[in-house]
Amino acid sequence: MNKSDLDILFKSKDKTSSKYGKNPNERNLEELLQKGIVNIDKPRGPTSHEVTSWVKKILGITKAGHSGTLDPNVSGVLPVTLGKATKLVKLLMTSNKEYVCTMHLQKDVPKSELMQILKEYEGLLYQKPPVKSAVKRRVRTRRVHYIKPIEIEGRDILMRVGCDAGTYIRKLCYDIGLSLGCGASMEELRRTKTGIFTEDTTILLQDLLDACIFSKEENNEEILKKLIVPYEIVLDPLKKIWVKDTAVEALCQGAMLTIPGVSKLQNGISKGETVAIMTLKNEAISISEANMSSEEIMSKDEGVVAKPTTVLMETGIYPRTWN
Repeated sequence: MNKSDLDILFKSKDKTSSKYGKNPNERNLEELLQKGIVNIDKPRGPTSHEVTSWVKKILGITKAGHSGTLDPNVSGVLPVTLGKATKLVKLLMTSNKEYVCTMHLQKDVPKSELMQILKEYEGLLYQKPPVKSAVKRRVRTRRVHYIKPIEIEGRDILMRVGCDAGTYIRKLCYDIGLSLGCGASMEELRRTKTGIFTEDTTILLQDLLDACIFSKEENNEEILKKLIVPYEIVLDPLKKIWVKDTAVEALCQGAMLTIPGVSKLQNGISKGETVAIMTLKNEAISISEANMSSEEIMSKDEGVVAKPTTVLMETGIYPRTWN
């Protein structure tokens, strides 16, 4: 989320010391392997878990996670979190998804009727997971944000679907077929977007392996660093509160953020909203629940601003400022 200076509210004018922490873009390779993400283009065939395991083996790390399971026969965007970045897996898994799929109709259908039915399936849907699924089979609500036909050739429709996490595209195609009265099935599926990660920024497993080999041969970590993004990128969709250097260590130990620790914040924060707590160097400290609105934070001199739900930064990076 790119915000202009007009969206930033300054509670106090503070500077950050160069003695502590660093801007995420200045991290070295070792640090990125603990606080980074690689956006893999998953091939058809292996499971998401197998792809994640291969990433760990290639990079020589012991911990990694992925952003949501893709069936073996489905390809596409699979962000893999590295090291401590696995704490952000839940946020990635619940982010919106986009797919490109081929739907095959069992009978010919007028284009006007097809377009009308596709439009009707945008919005809130009720779905029951397929028999072969990893979750309990109960009816759930999911929102389809858009269905955009890309190409229609005979009974085959290539379409782009934007939807909530956990939407079953195979079931969506089946239900569309029922509404058309002809029957329909999903023939091919590719994920093109997970949250802010798109297929334009994906890399192949082979690309990652090659970069790892060349990086070692050339003794140049920049070759591999180019393929790893700081994990703070996942927090882009969240509104942010930046804190003073003196408040960081307490927050790393799980303390609640109070008014005196706030340096600046984005406008439009509502009470109860999930926000990202950041250092003045734009390092992620925690994901928290706002206890005040932006207006309240700016007008008050004391009180709890936010309560942590997931602490991301380890202790000891910034100084302890209390006895």
